[in-house]
Amino acid sequence: MAGIYLHIPFCKQRCNYCDFYKETSLQHTDRFTEALITELRLRANYLNGASVHTIYFGGGTPSVLSGDQFQRIFRVLFDRYAITEDAEITLEANPDDLTPAYLTMLTGLPFNRLSMGIQSFSDTELKAVNRRHTARQALEAVKDARQAGFQNISIDLIYGLPGQSFEQWMQNLQYAFELEPEHISAYGLTYEEGTGLWKQRARGLVRETPDEVMLKMYRYMLLQMSSKGYEAYEISNFALPGFRSKHNSAYWDLTPYLGAGPSAHSYDGSSRQWNISNLMRYMEGVEKEMLAFERELLSERDAYNDYVMVRLRTRAGIGYSEIVERFGPEMLSWCKLQAERYIQTGHLQLTAKGIQLTLEGIEISNSIIADLMKTD
Repeated sequence: MAGIYLHIPFCKQRCNYCDFYKETSLQHTDRFTEALITELRLRANYLNGASVHTIYFGGGTPSVLSGDQFQRIFRVLFDRYAITEDAEITLEANPDDLTPAYLTMLTGLPFNRLSMGIQSFSDTELKAVNRRHTARQALEAVKDARQAGFQNISIDLIYGLPGQSFEQWMQNLQYAFELEPEHISAYGLTYEEGTGLWKQRARGLVRETPDEVMLKMYRYMLLQMSSKGYEAYEISNFALPGFRSKHNSAYWDLTPYLGAGPSAHSYDGSSRQWNISNLMRYMEGVEKEMLAFERELLSERDAYNDYVMVRLRTRAGIGYSEIVERFGPEMLSWCKLQAERYIQTGHLQLTAKGIQLTLEGIEISNSIIADLMKTD
């Protein structure tokens, strides 16, 4: 199995917490679409004919593209790649783009899942991070998507936003549950270097939410998710039964995937590569059939560290037999040795197949992951 990720690098305005590559000018969307199509043709053998069970249009804001542009992209995807009949095909979208007319257009395309970047149901919080939609538009987008026939909707939320109180976070979750999305991704706000929010903090214009409040928000969210029937299948991802994200799960299972578009990453099982993070240079290179990318061959240690980093965040956790199969018995011995003290302190627990984080472990997951990695 394999996946395909398409990076659509356009945003109508720049959110001040986001460090993903994007452009705020939309003047090159059609030229970009043709370049993306060309890259998909040039790299048709990257997945070695593997069946593709997930396609994800991410960004950026893919919902700035037109129906015609999507149709041209899908034409090459289904012509050159082995897309399964039950493939999950996700469009990442901004709520204010999802008008009834736009949603009607989407129903005529292969999309069967929407991922909405809602982040908050408070206009004050949305303005604080320079989101361009309103709380009302977010609510209407989900309802309109239902009316259009979409039965697999994911929404993104952020907790710890500037000025956000615990009570406001409780209210955001209540709004989310009332919409009954099949999937919710909820992330604690991070201040990424170089972003607008990072610069505002440096000037004393915003303050980070205290760690103890962030922890309280997360714990409350876990309890509420469970009470509403959402499975916490990864630290920040929650799904109703049968609605885990195939796209996310493919990353965590280390399934090979092709990433197309500027800054997009690809993984073939033995190496990773990433396209140049520059729209003009990306398009110029593709037009000359000279792809601009960097590639890294993965050592056994690199591959093990990748496995620990993604799998320990999941509910399944780390499988001992899987480590032996992938990396050999010596790496398993290392993993067990490093894990032992966290098992003793209750931050890790043994399962039938290996180890997983406890609730207390989730709270210090980054430290545990770092200690289980092989550094020499």
